[in-house]
Amino acid sequence: MKKYKKSSPLVRWTKLLLRSKTGTVGLLIVLTVFIVGIFADQLAPFGVNEQNYANMLAPPAWQEGGTSEHILGTDNLGRDILSRIIYGTTISLLVGIFSVVVAGILGMGAGLFSGYYGGWVDTVTMRMVDAFLSIPNILFILVILAVLNPGIMTLIFAIGVTNWVIYARLIRGEVLSVKEREYVKAAKSIGTKNLTIIRRHILPNVFSTFIVISTLSVATTIILEASLSFLGMGVQPPDVSWGYMLSDGRDYLATNWWLATFPGLAITITVLGIIFLGDWLRDVLDPRSQGR
Repeated sequence: MKKYKKSSPLVRWTKLLLRSKTGTVGLLIVLTVFIVGIFADQLAPFGVNEQNYANMLAPPAWQEGGTSEHILGTDNLGRDILSRIIYGTTISLLVGIFSVVVAGILGMGAGLFSGYYGGWVDTVTMRMVDAFLSIPNILFILVILAVLNPGIMTLIFAIGVTNWVIYARLIRGEVLSVKEREYVKAAKSIGTKNLTIIRRHILPNVFSTFIVISTLSVATTIILEASLSFLGMGVQPPDVSWGYMLSDGRDYLATNWWLATFPGLAITITVLGIIFLGDWLRDVLDPRSQGR
């Protein structure tokens, strides 16, 4: 009789979260970053491009010459580093999340149809995947950005259309396994339409893999965006991202270390938080943990 009692997914997720210190830390970091990104206008003490020529290259508040007005110092134009990091959070998250959405939709669709239908559909899709994988990712993105001109929307598109292959290959592998299960064969035997089988039986069983891949892809995409902005092909002024701030501060590393150090720390902490959260999600969505 007690077998009926089963904890809800929310309760189970909470228990797993409390058991995982890294998961808890990751969730707190990600939530903090999201809050900062959403409320950047309210949290930033100065405007993103507000200049103060009387206080250029001011060090952090705890160093000699620093002021409490600019806690993390200012850059070569007197712009507040903390404010620019806060505003950069919005851009970095925007590029990271929407690039993953584009890549996820393309890759999920390709993986589902390739794995389920097989035959020439699978052959053509996998050869396309091989072709994309044979070209260095960042080189492909740089070509797209050079043709379409750098910018936030172009950057999202470029990263999305080059990263879909990761989803396609992994989802295809999952589909090849799921479609051989008895309930899928039973659905086929009674004449259920292929699209209905994909939607009702295949997709729910591969969605956990999709979520984990997407979570971890946000972290790699943020690093990729930072790399492209560092090269001058990513986010363009007057917008600001953490990668652009790194690029802006590289000429001052020897004398004004804070210009590049604090944006670099923001990238590192955010990526670590997303990775920790992704590891926790992998445990939560693991079928072997369902009965815990």
